[in-house]
Amino acid sequence: MNNKQKVYAVIPARSGSKGVPNKNIMNLEGYPLIAHSIVIAIKCKLIDRVIVSTDSEEYADIARKFGAEVLFIRPKSISGDSATDIEFFRHLVDWLNKKEGYCPEYFAHLRPTTPLRDPEVIDRAILNFVGSERTALRSAHKMSDTSYKTFEVEDNKFKMICGKGFDIESTTLPRQEFPTTYNPNGYIDIVKTSQIERGILHGNNVEAFITETSYEIDELDDFSYLQYVIKKKPEFLNFLIAQECKV
Repeated sequence: MNNKQKVYAVIPARSGSKGVPNKNIMNLEGYPLIAHSIVIAIKCKLIDRVIVSTDSEEYADIARKFGAEVLFIRPKSISGDSATDIEFFRHLVDWLNKKEGYCPEYFAHLRPTTPLRDPEVIDRAILNFVGSERTALRSAHKMSDTSYKTFEVEDNKFKMICGKGFDIESTTLPRQEFPTTYNPNGYIDIVKTSQIERGILHGNNVEAFITETSYEIDELDDFSYLQYVIKKKPEFLNFLIAQECKV
């Protein structure tokens, strides 16, 4: 890839999670959660730089230990519960342009809450996307059931999400009668600097990158399930052990 096509990995890790306090550095099989994403990003052949964007000095120290760069401590004003992804991306792009005079065309967005990844899969996503006309790439996996059979609740009544109001009779049909739907999973998203500078993260021409089922951490019980997954597939830890020997 030429200089314009460089890809920087960005791992956002704010410290103020209320649902699971300090979620991003909780211990998952002997390693802080954020370390899993950092080490996998370092192992990717098509990622040129691994950057952690955090509002915490403690998180920054952990990130550096496992090989990531922490260029700044992110302002608290864009690190709260209501902060959006586009805010920390715009902050990073502005910082790189002002401080280094260069910003890559692409960013690989790796959320620390999706810790179990394969670097070859990430490289494949980058290879598929770089140079394309797509506005972004997002990973997702096939849902076990279709979202056409799911509901909202209004006035304590079930309401169809997909445009049929309160008549839910069609949800009794077999799932094969409905379109397949996909759940975005945070395995790998790729965004373009040109889009970010316009205040847009994904746009209207997003590449669908389908992965096998990926596990995210939103609640405390999710840690226990991921520990079970790792015991079934201990190879997920091999990259971390190798990296730890170097630091």
